[in-house]
This record gives sequence, structure tokens and C-alpha cells, in this order.
Amino acid sequence: MEKKDLYTALKSCIKKSLDNCFPNLNIDFELNFCKELSQGDFYSNVIFKLARLIEKTAGEIKDKFLPKLEEAIKANSFLKNAIKEIDFKLPGFINFFLSEEYLSKTVFNCLSEGDKFGSSSEGKNESVLIEFVSANPTGPLSIAHGRQAAIGDALANIFSFLGYRVEKEYYINDEGTQIENLAKSIWVRYRELLGEKIELPPDGYKGDYIVEVAKKLSLDKEKYKEWNQESKEFFIEFGCKEMLRIIKEDLDKFGIRFDNWISQASLNKSSKVKKVINFLKEKDFMYEKDGAIWLKSTLFGDDKDRVVVKSDGSFTYIASDLAYHKDKYERGYNLLINLWGPDHHGYIPRLRAGIKAMGYDDTKLKIIIVQLATLYRNGEMVPMSTRAGKFITLEEIIREIGKDVAKFFFLNRRLDSHLDFDIELAKKESKENPVYYIQYAHARINSLKNYAYEKGIDIEKLISQYRDVEFLISNLGEEEFKIIRILQQFPYTVKEVTYNLEPNILIVYLQNLAKYFHHYYSHYRIIDSDSEKSYAKMFVALAVGVVLRNGLRLLGISFPERM
Repeated sequence: MEKKDLYTALKSCIKKSLDNCFPNLNIDFELNFCKELSQGDFYSNVIFKLARLIEKTAGEIKDKFLPKLEEAIKANSFLKNAIKEIDFKLPGFINFFLSEEYLSKTVFNCLSEGDKFGSSSEGKNESVLIEFVSANPTGPLSIAHGRQAAIGDALANIFSFLGYRVEKEYYINDEGTQIENLAKSIWVRYRELLGEKIELPPDGYKGDYIVEVAKKLSLDKEKYKEWNQESKEFFIEFGCKEMLRIIKEDLDKFGIRFDNWISQASLNKSSKVKKVINFLKEKDFMYEKDGAIWLKSTLFGDDKDRVVVKSDGSFTYIASDLAYHKDKYERGYNLLINLWGPDHHGYIPRLRAGIKAMGYDDTKLKIIIVQLATLYRNGEMVPMSTRAGKFITLEEIIREIGKDVAKFFFLNRRLDSHLDFDIELAKKESKENPVYYIQYAHARINSLKNYAYEKGIDIEKLISQYRDVEFLISNLGEEEFKIIRILQQFPYTVKEVTYNLEPNILIVYLQNLAKYFHHYYSHYRIIDSDSEKSYAKMFVALAVGVVLRNGLRLLGISFPERM
């Protein structure tokens, strides 16, 4: 990759030309990749935006603006060699075509930078905390949790790739009614194992995993015979510990590891929650009503005020969450990212209100809602209910289809789209299955490399010997340059993921690159003789391998050398 950022340089050049021709107009224009390579490499809607603002035709603006832009590009020592052609298209788009010289440099940068290609230091001295999964420890992880795990880990990898200091955090909701129901469910199954007949409470958890947890207990038969405060406290502690052990094992099988585990119960037992409440009282952002303590959250954009301390003196979830987020802010991160399920959507305004009330900048916090996933088997929807004990666990999915395929399917839709997970398609090892389609492209490139070595071709020596853009320009044709034009998009695609907090962008890119390479591989012989044309085509194939490998690595997916 060019150490100079072509995208930034080109956008800056357009902005300067705009200010030159039409001063004092603050226009938020776009610069994006062209969807069809026949249209160019980048396009901008700047003239379209101008035409709507100053009520002139796109043609009139083009006649004034385009010569200034071309002049500015020629005057820029970097861009003049990178931009080959500028094309104007109605209703007001400018398309930019990259030069073969610039594209050839992309190939050699891929080969020399290897697993660093696409990385940058733009996040240097910046820190990011990503909180995700954070499932209640009431059962094994489901596919919905798996989707969050795959997304959160991919985002962490990509932010790290761009130089950010990243930490991954799991917030343990280990207090409240659900945890008490879990504890009593384990107690009931434990007493049943001792030969007693006890009715499971209506809100109890019915899964077989509860019985397996209860079997781990080895206590005196008379111990915890009655359900009281002492037995409740014991079974809450034991149940949460066992569930967390299961959750951590499942995450480890999925290749996901967290830096921090934060307990809600520990927060409540510490003075942190009380300190937040006292601070908000001092700021006059609290009041008492009906024996409870309320936050004046409507002052900060919420639709109604919220109870923070119940009339019985216990804390609500918002109290713990405010203490937790205060702790996050005090740790000094530049960006906080929360991945939540859709059932938390209505919770966002009250949390933001509390953060503002505490005096923090709520724009530092990005809350991403990850839509749920529905599992299908043989065309039939698989019912999912943790409480009823009818669900397919993440561990079962990993065991059946492997973590690579599972991760890919979890990432293969936009976060705001519901995911239909077809397990039969996921099990197919063919081009119908998109993850194998990408991995197979990488394996094909590796086989090319092995074939070259068998023919006695020293690849490293050739790259060093022919490291010259003119060598590639003179030995490559249009089809090879189409592939290189996609390769040069990789660094910008990676950045786009962090701007949009959407790993699916990288999935779409890798699928497109694999599609172009498979088509090329099927129609053209790459190593057909010991010739310079073969070497040039091999360099392009190896560069594709670098990008596929880097992209899959960022997504947490393996890149097999043979398939």
C-alpha cells in the first residue's frame, strides 16, 4: 500500500478545487469505490451536490469545476501519477480511473508488506473498549450470542490492525430475578438427584444443562434442604460460577478471548453505585417519589424519568449500568463500543441520559444493536428458548459445522438485518457456501506457489529481480489489472469497517475479490512457461493471496493452504 493515502489526498484535492471555484460553500460530498470497474475506481457526487445547492445544471458546473480539478491533480506530485483519467457522468458524478503505474505499486506493496498490508498507524495513541456478548450467566451461549461474539472480535481485530489499543470486555449480569431463578432451578434439580420430588418454579430453567450442573455438587444430604436465604446465596454463587465456566469454554472453542470480565454483583457490593447516586443527588438530578429514588432523565433526552433505587432499597439495572459506564469513562478510553441485542434498544436513551447527567461526553459511546439470528435445519425453523431448555447452543453449532463457517455466517449479514442461519447450507463444502469459496481461492493460490517451487522457480528471487512497475505494465493485461484494482481497495475497506462499525463490509469485499480471482483462474493459465509474463501473473496471484489471508485473519477465520 502507498504510504500516502490516495483516498485522503484525492478528497482533499476535490475540496480545494471546490473552494477555489465556489468559495464559502460547505458541501458534504462523497468519494466512494465504483461498484462496476467499467465505471472507474472512485466516484464523487460533488457536482451533483453543487447543482442542487446553487441551482445550476451539472453541465454548467462541470465546465467550471472540472478544469480546476484536473489542474489541481496534475499539480499534486502524488496524484498526478496515480490518476490516469477523469470522466464526467450525468446527473453529476465524477469518475476517477487509477493508472497502471499506481496499481503496479499496489502489487509490490502487497508482496513486501505481507501480513501488514492494509494496516496503518491511524489509531496510534487512541484506545477502544469493546463490550460484547455479556450474556446473563443463566445457560450456555446461543447462536444470538455467537453472532455478537463474532462481530465484536472482528471489530477488535480490525481496530488493532489500524493501530488502536483495543480491549475486549464481558459485563456479567450476575444479579437479579433471572439469576435467582437459575439458582432455584439448580437447587430443585439437586434435591431431585437426592431422591426428593420438588416442583420446578414456573420461571425456572428446564434445560438438561441444569441437571448436569447440579450433578457437580457433592454435599451432605441435609445441607441446603430448605430454600432460604442461605441456600439462595450458595446456589447463586455456585450457579454463576458454573455457568461462567461453561460460557468461557464455549468462547474459547470459538476462538474468542476477553481481556476483562466485569461483575454487576461486584459493582453493587462496592461503593461505586452509591457514589454515582450520591453524585447525581448533589447535582439535583435525583428526587424521591413513592418511596423510590428517580433520575431526572427527561432533562437529558429520555422520554420519562427512571427509577434508580426501588422502594425496597435495591438498585435497578440503570443504577449498576451508570456505575459501570462511569468506570469505563474513568479508565480513559477514546472510544467505547457496546454491542447489544434488539431487546435493549429502548434502554439506549436512559443510559445516554445518565451519562450526560454524570457530565460525560456521550458521543464517545457507540451502541450497536445486533439483530437476532434464527436457525433453520432442513428448511424448518428450530425453536429457541433458554428457559424452556429448547435451543441449539453455540457449542453444538461449532461442533457440527466448525468455528470458521459459524463465524462467517454470523458476519455474512449487516448488523441491522435479522440473520437466517441455514445449517444445511453451512455444512456444504462447495461454492454454494461462501466461506469455502473464499478459502478455496486462497488454497488455489497456495497450490500455484507450490507448483512454481516444483518447477524450480525461486519466487522470492524473482520478486526482487523484477520489482519494477514497468515490468508489470508491459506483461499484464486488462484482466490482471481488474484484479489489482480490487486489491488496492483493501486498505480503504478495512478503514471503512471502523468508520461504520460493520464487519460485513469486509465480508462483501472478500467475496468480490474471490469471485474475480476464481473467474481469472478458470479462464487463464497463470504459470504456463518459465517466462516474464508468467512471473507477472504469478505476482498478482500471490498478492491476492496476501489480501485474502489478511482479510480472513481479521475476521477470525482460518485460511487453509489446501482444500
